[in-house]
Amino acid sequence: MTGASIETTLELWASSLRDVKGRMRPLFTQERVAASAGSFLDGLLGAERRKTGWMRAEAAGDLGPWRQQAILGRGRWDADALRDIVRDYALETLADPDAVLVLDETGFLKQGKASCGVGRQYTGSAGKITNCQIGVFAAYVSRHGHAFIDRALYLPKAWTDDPARMAAAHVPARTGFATKPRLALAMIARATAANAPFAWVAADTVYGVGEIEKALRRAGKGYVLGVPGNHLFRSWGKRPPIAGMASEIARALDPSSWKRLSAGEGTKGARLHDWAYCELADLDAAEYDDERIGLWTRGLLIRRNIVDGDMAFFSTWCPAGTSIKTLVKVEGHRWAIEDSFDHRGARRPASRLRPPPALLDALLLPHDRWRAEGSSARNPGGRLLRTRQPPVADGGHRPLGRARLRRHRRGGASV
Repeated sequence: MTGASIETTLELWASSLRDVKGRMRPLFTQERVAASAGSFLDGLLGAERRKTGWMRAEAAGDLGPWRQQAILGRGRWDADALRDIVRDYALETLADPDAVLVLDETGFLKQGKASCGVGRQYTGSAGKITNCQIGVFAAYVSRHGHAFIDRALYLPKAWTDDPARMAAAHVPARTGFATKPRLALAMIARATAANAPFAWVAADTVYGVGEIEKALRRAGKGYVLGVPGNHLFRSWGKRPPIAGMASEIARALDPSSWKRLSAGEGTKGARLHDWAYCELADLDAAEYDDERIGLWTRGLLIRRNIVDGDMAFFSTWCPAGTSIKTLVKVEGHRWAIEDSFDHRGARRPASRLRPPPALLDALLLPHDRWRAEGSSARNPGGRLLRTRQPPVADGGHRPLGRARLRRHRRGGASV
């Protein structure tokens, strides 16, 4: 890459970042708060591998982390309005009528009990039941790239059934229990209301049955939704007839029914599996929405691991005549959630076509705000917000590391 192209690229990113800050500015009533939010984004884009409050503060030249903590804990601004800004910004680059809306959850491991929604629950991040928060996310995936466009914090019933705990964590009073599929349904509704163009929805087994299927059929959206192996399927109007659990149907298939196909490129090349597709019924779209016409096919998609034969099953809904290759491609887009978190952690370079990673982090701010506000019932902003820095010789202040700050509190800091 030539020097000129590097300069051009840097200026493009700087210009994009200024544009993002300008879009965010109306969220904040005071200029100094907007400036702190801008510094927060600058820190997220910095070279530090760990984006802690202290490291972001040092990068911004602040005396300590309290200014950026105030954005998360005490500042009054509309996090959902920021979500909408992020979505609109992403769609300006990524919008495509054949896009896929991917729904999935991820866990954030925790040690304490104060973080909003924390509890012992299963998370795929750890592969077990452990103390964590769960976030449900929506990623928009198209031929141009992918990015998060929505998020929601899952609150277990142990939280929503405990008003005192909810109040201590500063959860809005109107918040009640919602299952993960209900949270995902709300995301689909928001994307549709915002006129986000997408043709498909892909999700894992948590979201693969019930209300989501019905809502997507009414909306005229295709889907590839994971289901467990004991999920029952039945064909009608198709030969030969098919009936039984998904796992039983898969074992009874003729060997010629399987095709080796790639679900997309992974870190080690093509993600190859053996696939089979069973068409179960052709239905008129008007059965679900009087304004829609044409035949749609209800089906069962099966993925088999080449090495150990492990299988996964997906309920599908698509326009009649849709190929198995198309369905496999849609299912492969489910990796966009994991890939987006890889970019968020700076483990891979971000595509020039994707929005700045800082915006993806910004989607998580509501969870961080709830955590900061719930850190102490007596001190909702967190103890460090009131910490005074010791003076230096010229009458000013300088930032301290955590160990030096602890010594200062005990009266023994050397400055």
